[in-house]
Amino acid sequence: MIRRLLPQPARLHSFGFLVILLAVSSISQRVWAQGSGPGTHGARAASLSNASAALAGEIWAVGNNAAGLGALSQPTVGFYAENRYFSPGLNVAALAVALPVGGTERLTADGAQRRARAGVVGFEAQRFGGALYNETRLAAGYGYRLGLVAVGARLEMLQVSLEGLGSRRVLLASLGGQAEIIPQRLTFGAYLYNLNQARLAQYLDERVPTVLKAGLAYRAASTVLLCVETEKDVERDANFKAGLEYRPTAGLAARLGFATLTEQTTAGLGLRFGKYNLDYAAAWQTALGLSQHLSVTLRFEKDEK
Repeated sequence: MIRRLLPQPARLHSFGFLVILLAVSSISQRVWAQGSGPGTHGARAASLSNASAALAGEIWAVGNNAAGLGALSQPTVGFYAENRYFSPGLNVAALAVALPVGGTERLTADGAQRRARAGVVGFEAQRFGGALYNETRLAAGYGYRLGLVAVGARLEMLQVSLEGLGSRRVLLASLGGQAEIIPQRLTFGAYLYNLNQARLAQYLDERVPTVLKAGLAYRAASTVLLCVETEKDVERDANFKAGLEYRPTAGLAARLGFATLTEQTTAGLGLRFGKYNLDYAAAWQTALGLSQHLSVTLRFEKDEK
């Protein structure tokens, strides 16, 4: 893509810059997993080391696994911000909206679980990077829950831009599914990102990464959730991730996580007060240092009793 975007007379003069940029891009895809890949959506997922394929009922499912949108029963808006290694050029900002369609109905007799009758539509806008290099994503997702099974899809426009070299836009399609193996106890989730293998440039057949995520979310007790996941880029080694969430009260959550390939340890806190959720995560990568994540969500209806 870089060679395709660069005007012919400038190629030799920019050779050193391109070598550095390619080296940084290579490191970034291995260490902090943006690089046009699926990225991170929401501080809760970040604090669980992004073991998020089986998470449901939150707005950030629009990026983590669209099938999880099907468990939402309230209109929700979310904002997410991320800073990596105290570098302004590695900032992420995202805004998401989720809208249940067709009213809601009970999934369980006690009303503890509800679903939107016609599914949930979600929208997300995200920007990563700075003036030199940036990625912009505009996406729409849909999730529908049928009892113990949920399915979802996401269509995304990705724009990759290099200062002075131009930009490239591609469309990505992704599919996801979730199933409660043991109702309200054990959930399996799988998500295939960029199933159409969108091409960024003809040169070297440069494509957006195609990534498969599959994982389990096990509720060991009413206060404890354990998430494990394998993430596999078709061109890279598998990344094994695990996260633990402990909720001593309904309004407080403490979280830990670890990922093997990226050698990253994570921790975070979640607060719930009224219609608001505030989540914070810190991630430590052994070579590059600290990243921080913050997300805020707002629900627009009263909780169902």
